[in-house]
Amino acid sequence: MKNKIETHCLPTFYIPHGGGPCFFMDWTMGPADTWEKMKHWLTQLGAVIKPEPKAIIVISAHWETQPVTINNATQPPLLYDYHGFPEHTYQLEYPAPGLPSLAEKIQALFSAAGITSTMDSKRGYDHGVFIPLLLSYPNAHIPIVQISLNASLDPAAHILMGRALEPLRSEGVLILGSGMSYHNMNKLMRQDNAILESDQFDAWLTKTCMLAATERDVQLCDWSKLPAARDAHPREEHLLPLMVVAGAAGEDHGVKAYTDRVMGAAVSAYQFG
Repeated sequence: MKNKIETHCLPTFYIPHGGGPCFFMDWTMGPADTWEKMKHWLTQLGAVIKPEPKAIIVISAHWETQPVTINNATQPPLLYDYHGFPEHTYQLEYPAPGLPSLAEKIQALFSAAGITSTMDSKRGYDHGVFIPLLLSYPNAHIPIVQISLNASLDPAAHILMGRALEPLRSEGVLILGSGMSYHNMNKLMRQDNAILESDQFDAWLTKTCMLAATERDVQLCDWSKLPAARDAHPREEHLLPLMVVAGAAGEDHGVKAYTDRVMGAAVSAYQFG
């Protein structure tokens, strides 16, 4: 990792990663084209991010630790942390290298911000990392460092994590939060035609991401007070990656970069900067 600071500041993204390995199988739990629009958007994402990132930081909904943990492996394996899917989906490969030097820099930035963190050289990339990146960067040539969520699930703590990471954007590092903007699995599995509460939450989330940073932080920290909040996220682990990338956005405003109705619910992605 070069120490030279680049002049171009990469955006940050909050992306949906779908349901397990949904993009790489025949989908039978609803219409066959359920995930096609999301798959198409993720497939073109790598091509529209310019210049190409020198490294990618991913905060996935599927890793929680206390304190926050940074993967510093040189070549992380894959963690097939989904269950009951076709056998071939457990043979998917994504041999992207890790980047221990970036992991060390992240830990230093966290320490300067008063965030306690630890390193892990054993854990593999979970499906919140390798499933979307198989589409966006299929050649697996860009180094990746995965960071866990803070098991406290405190929104303010995750915004602070993002603030600490913000300088890396100017060094060619892409910061991705991988989750789902609506994640009530009980309602999704019923395959309702329209989960109307999801539209209410999606509208609020879109408006909030577009706010100036100070007000955005306040609103995101109070997200659970919304009438539709716990319908959209009975547990917040799939929303918290958004808090990190919003924090890393600094003063940049957010925009809705993608939206679709998936299994009855409004699901969106957001870009900052």
